[in-house]
Amino acid sequence: MFKIHNVISFIFVLLWSSAFITSKIIVENATPFLSLSFRFIFVAFFFFLFYLIFSNKNKFTLRSIFDASVSGILFHGFYLGGVFYSLYNGASASLIALIVSLQPILTSVLAINFLNENLSKLQWVGIILGFFGAILVILTDFNNDLTFVAFFAGIIALLSSSLGIIWQKKVASPLSLSSNNFIQALSASFFHIIISFLFEDYLINFTPSFILAMTWQIFAVSLGAFLILMWLLQKSKASETSTLFFLVPPISAIMAYVIIDENFVFLDILGLIICSIGVFIVIKYKTTS
Repeated sequence: MFKIHNVISFIFVLLWSSAFITSKIIVENATPFLSLSFRFIFVAFFFFLFYLIFSNKNKFTLRSIFDASVSGILFHGFYLGGVFYSLYNGASASLIALIVSLQPILTSVLAINFLNENLSKLQWVGIILGFFGAILVILTDFNNDLTFVAFFAGIIALLSSSLGIIWQKKVASPLSLSSNNFIQALSASFFHIIISFLFEDYLINFTPSFILAMTWQIFAVSLGAFLILMWLLQKSKASETSTLFFLVPPISAIMAYVIIDENFVFLDILGLIICSIGVFIVIKYKTTS
């Protein structure tokens, strides 16, 4: 079982990291919000099928629909919208993976006020390391023509993912995983359709690379990685599973170098390592109070 757990954990990190690479490919062929609405229409359809098959006794209420919709708009709306818009405006896949990987750090800080949680001394060390590592990479990318719009969109994504975690902890949903994710995906699809209608010129080039990247995101990321994550949470502690996320930025950076020819300098590598160590410390050394 130990070996199987390690293999599945490694597959999860690869799938999660690949999302940033395929997102970059998608926004090279389509406008960001239209492509996300397209993606979540299909994701909602498949989660609805899961709901019909596995959640026969689960009933929707207006409150549960509202709570799941807020989560969907925060996670799949503003978070992924920020990621895609940042990539669309020139941010590298490795940089946006690094920015959003700071989510455990920001969530820990926000939890002080919203959830009355405390931070250990080691966690504060991790926070300092995480932000120092991120600053190194961000400054390097600004020297390589990173725009403020792309950077700001990445920060919106980071804030939204952290607020989504806080919301999930504050709200106890009675819905099953499949029904909850169906509502989340459906609300995200409507959100992106509206944003696209208001602010975008519609564009999707159904190139082979776009079709492959979108198919990968629907099945391997939105469905596959999610199901693996649920399995990992059942088989191990949540804090142990969360430590996997500190591997995402360096793995994404390697994938970006191999698949889409993103370049690295020494400060990029150093920043990624320092940031990953910082995030790991924050997750690993949580207070028990």
